[in-house]
Amino acid sequence: MSTPASGNTTTFGIAMPDADYVMIDGVMFETEYLRVPDRHTVADDIVLEARNGDTEVTLTREDVDGAEHLGEGLYRLKSGAHLRLLTTATIH
Repeated sequence: MSTPASGNTTTFGIAMPDADYVMIDGVMFETEYLRVPDRHTVADDIVLEARNGDTEVTLTREDVDGAEHLGEGLYRLKSGAHLRLLTTATIH
């Protein structure tokens, strides 16, 4: 059964489609897959996959639910990790 997206998760979902890169705790990853969480997305559905060399990161709906928006594309996940969504235009 799916759960409704919280306000912050919705904000996170709005920022996701433009994210070419994601920085997690200061480490830059290139996004490979994005799925905007919605009311049909269940907790274990993958919403983000990213890679930095041989390192891969996968986040599920449960990982991003309740993400606290700190401003300028920066979110604190409930795990405590800081995640920043970036577009190619913001990388110089």
